[in-house]
Formats: sequence, C-alpha cells, structure tokens
Amino acid sequence: MGSPTTLWEQFCSQPIVEDCPLYDMHGHWGSTTGICLPAAQFETARRLLERSGVKRLVICHHHALFSPEAGNATNVAAVRQLPEILRAYLAINPNYPELMAQDLADYDRYPEVYVGLKMLADYHRIAVDAPDAAPAWEMANARGLLVLLHTWGGSRYDGYEQVKSVLERYPNAKVLLGHSLFGEWEHAAELAADYPNCYLELTAASLERGGMETMLRGVGSEKLVFGTDFPWFGYPYCVGTILGANMTDENRRNILYRNAQRLLGEASHEGEG
Repeated sequence: MGSPTTLWEQFCSQPIVEDCPLYDMHGHWGSTTGICLPAAQFETARRLLERSGVKRLVICHHHALFSPEAGNATNVAAVRQLPEILRAYLAINPNYPELMAQDLADYDRYPEVYVGLKMLADYHRIAVDAPDAAPAWEMANARGLLVLLHTWGGSRYDGYEQVKSVLERYPNAKVLLGHSLFGEWEHAAELAADYPNCYLELTAASLERGGMETMLRGVGSEKLVFGTDFPWFGYPYCVGTILGANMTDENRRNILYRNAQRLLGEASHEGEG
C-alpha cells in the first residue's frame, strides 16, 4: 500500500471528493440469473451511485448480453431511467448475425444512450477476431468508437493473441481491455504500450496483488481506466484499491476520471481543483 496522500485523506474523511468525480467505464444494470445482486434494484443502484460520487457509469445491461429476445432495448430503457449518470455500450453477440446487424443499424437512433460497443466473447464463444464479429469492428473502426472487450489471460476467445489481432486490424477503434487480460499484466501493458488505440480497464485487476502497479510501470497511468463491474462490486472497495496502490495522486486522477473524460469527449473538471 502506498503512503497516505491528499486524495487518500479526502476519501477517508468524506464519501464524495468534489474535484475527483468517478467515471466508471465498465458497469452493468439489472438482475441476472444465478446470483442475488441487491444493487440491481433501481432505487438501490441510484442511491449507491449518487452517494459514491459517480459522475458517469457506462453500462451494458445483463439482459442485452444474455437475452437476445430482450436485446439492446434494455440498455436504452436503463439510460433513460437515469440519464444524468448512465450511458451504455451496444451489446454485440455474433451468434445472432441478423440481430447484430439490426442493432448496429439502430446505433445512431440513440446518440444520448450509446458511447460504443461491448463484446463478451468468453461467454458468447466467438473470438473477438472471428469473421462473425467483423461487421461490428468495421463500424467501430470507421467511426473511431469505443469497444469494451471482456478479456482474460489464456482465453482462446479474448486472450492476448485475439486482442492483438483486432488492435492491428482496426487501429481507429478505441479498445478497452476489460479486466486487462486478467493475470497477464505484462502482456496487457505490452499491448497498451504498442498500440495507441488500446486502453486497460481495471475491473478485478486489484484481486491480484501487484498487477495494477505492473501495468502502471509498463505503460503509464494515461492508459488505465477505472471500472467496477457494478453492481457486482462496490465503490468503496474499488476506489480503495486505487488509493492504496503505489502511485501518485496525479496517476489516481488519470485513472479515476481524466482518461475516461478524454475517451468520452466530456468536459474536463480540471478547473474544479
């Protein structure tokens, strides 16, 4: 754990630090099967986000990812429930090419909702660099869209080789490596250092001691973005892992909000403190 700093002291004494808003680039919404998620209830979720100082949470609804019959309409409905905080990734499931094509065609209907695309290849069992996913990548590359990938060390669907392939083929897409190739921190840092369009999203990275510091040394804080998998994990713990890691407050600010603001094209808070 790093030595206490100004941000550490501020967050320890108050729940919200006004000049350090939280920008969470990896969230979900709603219930899902096989687990009780109390924060999946709307009022509970809203209260937790507001009291944690979350300025922006970018979600992909569980139903959009796992229930093709519900699809991305659940993302639109969620953002319209809480538009002052939420934005969404359009869920991409190449198992259903006709639905995927329609979803991509509908993207521009909801500029107030979508900020990019989300792929969950380990669950959908189609590799991120497979031909079936190409239409989504071609659109992201042409428009410079954000693409959040679930990635995991050793995966044959979204591991190092598959991610490297799409980074090379689609250099204009802004690719966020969800979970930062979990467990392969050096490989994640290598990709983010080698490819300007690659960013490392930190959900679950703190579960292995030293992983975050390894990536910080390898690529610098400007390529690391904050994420939680909300409502699976809570903000006190996730913010605490950033505050407790061995880094400067400037690095913490880059991770907690500055990098996401830049990726989302939102106004900077630098004048606030």
